[in-house]
Amino acid sequence: MGASLSNLTEGSNGSAMGPGLGDIPESCVACVFTYLTPPEICNLARLNRAFRGAASSDSVWEMKLPGNYQDLLDLVPPERYQNLSKKDIFALLSRPVPFDDGNKEIWLDRVTGRVCMAISAKGMAITGIDDRRYWNWVSTEESRFHTVAYLQQIWWFEVDGVVKFPLPADIYTLSFRLHLGRFSKRLGRRVSSFEHTHGWDIKPVTFELSTSDGQLASCEHYLDDTEQDYDNGNHKRGCWIDYKVGEFIVNDSEPVTEVRFSVKQIDCTHSKGGLCVDSVFIIPTDLKERKRKGMLK
Repeated sequence: MGASLSNLTEGSNGSAMGPGLGDIPESCVACVFTYLTPPEICNLARLNRAFRGAASSDSVWEMKLPGNYQDLLDLVPPERYQNLSKKDIFALLSRPVPFDDGNKEIWLDRVTGRVCMAISAKGMAITGIDDRRYWNWVSTEESRFHTVAYLQQIWWFEVDGVVKFPLPADIYTLSFRLHLGRFSKRLGRRVSSFEHTHGWDIKPVTFELSTSDGQLASCEHYLDDTEQDYDNGNHKRGCWIDYKVGEFIVNDSEPVTEVRFSVKQIDCTHSKGGLCVDSVFIIPTDLKERKRKGMLK
């Protein structure tokens, strides 16, 4: 079979009899590439000159970029994208683009070209965050922002955030990334401490989101549970868990969508603590589901 593919890749000027892949016009290859994913295009670019030329075509990569990709480029210094091809612009935007003083990031999924976003704990309003009796900032490699907020103990737990951005049309899922217990490395191994972890099994926390066009979603979760957490496939202590808040629909990038979100437990009849707050993710819904099932890398 390898010999057959080798023969196909040779053109009419090669040793093989008859036409091969090298005889396909570059414009036809480019037309086929519009139906493939970026990784597939890059793999096929190695076959021959026509495929390599088509894989660099602006017309191909224009279709892989979201319609409002210029809004993403506006977050990047102009000198970084001036004179770049559409392929290079896709590569640039598929890496995290920070904004809002580095507290938020936006990027294109490398397989689908769809827009994803993350908001760090530092980009949210956290009740009591400036009082070190309650909260501390912890540096860690386990966060894409390299810092998480760690709650030691508090009576009024509330974290609020807002993001305003011209997201392209899609259905998005918003989720909080939380961790029960404080983690560290000891002798090269990851260990978790639950010294301050308490209060999360007494009453659930409330997650909420709302959009500027009136969409609402809310749910409740007990963050601590000695029973197996079947939805996440693991116990809730000592691991990062993405808590889905809800979904919202964007019909067009204009007008700009504003999304507000929160997690709270403000019942002051008991204290709670021992929780790490990392970030909030806004990901296209079916893309998030496919990643969860391991269908996308």
